[in-house]
Amino acid sequence: MSFYFWIYWERGAHVLAPALISLEEKLMAHFDIGAIVRDLHDARQQWRQAHRPAGEVRGIEFPSRDALADIVGQLKGVLFPMRLGPPGLRRESEDFHVAHALDSVLHALLRQVQIELHYSAALEQRTDGDIASQAIDATRAFGAALPQVRMEIDSDVLAAYQGDPAARSVDEVLLCYPGVLAMIHYRLAHRLYELGLPLLARIISELAHAATGIDIHPGAKIGTGFFIDHGTGVVIGETAVIGQRVRLYQAVTLGAKRFPTNADGSLQKGLPRHPILEDDVVIYAGATVLGRITIGKGAVIGGNVWLTHDVAPGARVAQAASREEVFETLGLPGDPG
Repeated sequence: MSFYFWIYWERGAHVLAPALISLEEKLMAHFDIGAIVRDLHDARQQWRQAHRPAGEVRGIEFPSRDALADIVGQLKGVLFPMRLGPPGLRRESEDFHVAHALDSVLHALLRQVQIELHYSAALEQRTDGDIASQAIDATRAFGAALPQVRMEIDSDVLAAYQGDPAARSVDEVLLCYPGVLAMIHYRLAHRLYELGLPLLARIISELAHAATGIDIHPGAKIGTGFFIDHGTGVVIGETAVIGQRVRLYQAVTLGAKRFPTNADGSLQKGLPRHPILEDDVVIYAGATVLGRITIGKGAVIGGNVWLTHDVAPGARVAQAASREEVFETLGLPGDPG
């Protein structure tokens, strides 16, 4: 038997001792690789048979989460080269860097766009003609939209700076605030969503969700000057519509109240089911706003409110008075007043 050795310490000296079993025997005794591989194969086959179309093309490639994370990182440097670009970049080299990085990142994005278009065509068992040309057109449209995306993010950064007394500069806001990071991802993802690339858009949104705890569906429509303060636990659903200069605090949910079903019991997709927030609305921490309701311009929704009905413009909605306040109003037993 071929023994291997292990080392232990004895009175300050190294001591070599033979192991009782060979390395090969030790590994085989603890890991039944063959059985695990077979069971994983069976699990995959069961899923595919139950959930994949019968005519689906085998061996299809999927968009890469890692590749998209790198693409978003490069796009941040294209949009904000001096603050989110490479360290040591000088202002006189800014345009050169943007040109080089933009060419590289758009080619990388083009590959992911092609993959999604092939994937969706196979999933829906259809032929869409020249997918290569469609991918180029979509990627060109995305690139052309980047200046507008930059201006939208600028408005979000400014809203955060003006809305948070703790913010010392717009640079601090851009570099540090999770709400701004989530909005950078959303603004990029929403463009892809509108170009018919929902899987790429969702992956980019979920990268921000994982990093910040802020869950914004790329299908939501959000106006300029949007500020999420603190941010953790915020949820914004797919069909939400948000006006300009809206502010949300942590743990706010803009969700659906109910989910209509088809005759076979499956959920109906794409129906408007999330709130509409008009301009200048403020919603404080922990509030839950559900259903296709409208919160009027300038309305303020207090913390921890549960809301399922329309709110008039300029209205103030707060949760019920606390028990202590009720007792103070009515008087406690034995209170001479």
